[in-house]
Amino acid sequence: MLFLRREQKVFPAFLLFLFVEVFPFARARLPVQFTAMSREYVLKPYQPEINLQIDYAHELNPQQLAAVTAPPGPALVIAGAGSGKTRTLTYRVAYLLEQGIPADRILLLTFTNKAAGEMMRRVSDLLGHELRSLWGGTFHSIGARILRLHADAVGYQKDFTILDRDDAQDLIKACMADAEIDKKDKHFPKPAVLNEIFSLTANTHKTTEELVDGQFSYFSQFAAQIAELARRYTARKRATNAMDFDDLLALWLKLLQDNAEVREHYQRRFQFILVDEYQDTNKLQSDLIDLLAAKHHNVTVVGDDAQSIYAWRGANFANILEFPKRYPGAKVFKIETNYRSTPEILNVANAAIAANVNQFAKELAPARKSGVKPALIACQDAGQQAAFIAQRALELRDEGMNLNNVAVLYRSHFHALELQLELTRQQIPFSITSGIRFFEQAHIKDATAFLKFVANPRDEISFKRLVQLLPGIAAKGAEKLWRAFQHEIQTPKSTTPLAVALQDSIACVPKKTVMNWAQFTATISQLEDETLRKSVARMLRLVMDAGYDDYLKETYANYERRLEELQQLAEFAFQFGSVEEFLTQLALLTTSRPRTATPPRTTRKS
Repeated sequence: MLFLRREQKVFPAFLLFLFVEVFPFARARLPVQFTAMSREYVLKPYQPEINLQIDYAHELNPQQLAAVTAPPGPALVIAGAGSGKTRTLTYRVAYLLEQGIPADRILLLTFTNKAAGEMMRRVSDLLGHELRSLWGGTFHSIGARILRLHADAVGYQKDFTILDRDDAQDLIKACMADAEIDKKDKHFPKPAVLNEIFSLTANTHKTTEELVDGQFSYFSQFAAQIAELARRYTARKRATNAMDFDDLLALWLKLLQDNAEVREHYQRRFQFILVDEYQDTNKLQSDLIDLLAAKHHNVTVVGDDAQSIYAWRGANFANILEFPKRYPGAKVFKIETNYRSTPEILNVANAAIAANVNQFAKELAPARKSGVKPALIACQDAGQQAAFIAQRALELRDEGMNLNNVAVLYRSHFHALELQLELTRQQIPFSITSGIRFFEQAHIKDATAFLKFVANPRDEISFKRLVQLLPGIAAKGAEKLWRAFQHEIQTPKSTTPLAVALQDSIACVPKKTVMNWAQFTATISQLEDETLRKSVARMLRLVMDAGYDDYLKETYANYERRLEELQQLAEFAFQFGSVEEFLTQLALLTTSRPRTATPPRTTRKS
């Protein structure tokens, strides 16, 4: 009989005749399930000598190195801004692979496909070979991959369709038709808003009623109908073998919660889980991570509690703050060396976040040399602020600075109102890189269309834009109404000719739109008043108070931001003496396009 000898003790071979998968990770204690037994053993595998290809101590700073080479177990890596977060996560994956962990036993979760692809490319470059078997991607892409494999377990077929936002809204429209929702009720939320409500319900683990009462209280009277629509929408998706993006996470979690065999399979498979931008995870994503890591507890999350930006998607920065509570014994690593900014900038940043009560205390330290000290400029108002920025930009240009290298940062579009106007006045070329320009947004164009139409009754574009805001009127109806209005406006009958002409055109208005048309006519009548026309700001506020704010609520999930921007537009309009002056400046801002700035210089005087 063959005998095995270890530490002078002899064991019969048949006692160890089991196929055990062992991974030589230093200090690892990996559980192995013996199918023939009712208990689980933790084996301490033989650890052969590991020849690392990468000199981690040379490539990483001490704080990064500690996080990268951490032993198995839960770990929270607080990576400050510009501290090499991606580098740390990349080297952590490489380190696990060099320790002998198979690539298919590692799960890397990110928030963008670009980030996942970049990390996997970097790891491949470090190790010199492809990593096709490593599970890396966004939460949604990994969810889709797993659901394709187990679609039948959640009541779907493997060839299910993934709905984009427009497809989802079309399906919601169909559900509204089935439910015979009264489309005449202009206050009922539009499909885009309903889609947002359903999405937040999934991502926050709240019921539809709870979410409506909390975040969409202005729809409380429709809570029961919205909940019924949510049920119809779910049933319709299942009937058509379709999932929306939220289902990729919600059904993935349901699959793991309801199916013990599948849950245990992925808990065994994913021995090491790494999560990027953990501060931006929501309740649903947090629960997925916790459930997948429940067996091995080898979960490394990387993030910065001071950089949470996705609250509007249901993200909860408390996930990162409470990680040590959910994972007792978790090691917390802080990476505080900043490679991006100068000491002077970091001093300001450190001071800005120091007052935060709920945070992991951190002190960013610079790796760069000293630079220009930031300047704090106290301005009397937004106009003076815009004038200063424009003047300083011209000074920098005169000093040899390429304007392409000058950036202005602001929190919201309306903060750049005066700045856009000032740059246009001084013929300073600029471009908006964070989306469309302020005055080109739909709600801004809607509000200003009221003013354009009152100032110029022949403005066909503004007229048609306004009437199509009303329920039951589309392009053909708008054309018919325009012809009727043109006929009536030819012979003014009062001091409010627009309102009278609109009222006299009512024969062409659809029956279901009559009440809305009356409200529209009344609004135009008030805007025609000569006293009111002396104040553009008052005209804009009247538009909001006369029902446009209700339109925003039922049409846009982010209506509060849009309403705030309209209020700021009214503040901006105070500086103009007439509607015509305001509209002239508006036209200049919306029609001027960025010109090419001074080309970069190949040489520069010292």
